[in-house]
Amino acid sequence: MPPIPGPEEDPDAPRVPVTIERALAALAMAAICLVTFGNVVVRYFTNVSFAFTEEYAIFLMVVMTFLGSAAAVAADRHIRITALVDRLPRAWRRWTDVAAWTSALIMFAVIIWYGGRLTYDQWRFEETSPGLGNPQWLYTVWMPVLAGVVALRVLGRIVRLLRRRRA
Repeated sequence: MPPIPGPEEDPDAPRVPVTIERALAALAMAAICLVTFGNVVVRYFTNVSFAFTEEYAIFLMVVMTFLGSAAAVAADRHIRITALVDRLPRAWRRWTDVAAWTSALIMFAVIIWYGGRLTYDQWRFEETSPGLGNPQWLYTVWMPVLAGVVALRVLGRIVRLLRRRRA
């Protein structure tokens, strides 16, 4: 992936670099590969599967997804369909972008709210994970936390769009 320009080179670039999100997402992906590879090797040689590896792999997949989303939002490399928007006048395109990002911000706020409530309920009722019996909230707490990271990146994108001069 090419380097992301900084604010001094591109006024539309994020002020906070995405290096942390990228590094943590890569670390999560590497951990998924190691856990899964370990399970395959053990299953091949012993004919027994490590059931707990699936629990960790799913948790790491959620972490990787949210961190990747944050990096994509910050770099303005998210998936979008612009067939209609590209035909609009420049000023309208800007406002449709603001509306779309505001919708994304609302969605991540909902994830933060309901993810936080789910985490609290799992903590309160002492739910445990099915594979290892760990407290379930230890896995779930990262959903609202990382949704908050993505929401901050979305908010930064909205601010940059609103500051952009009409050209």
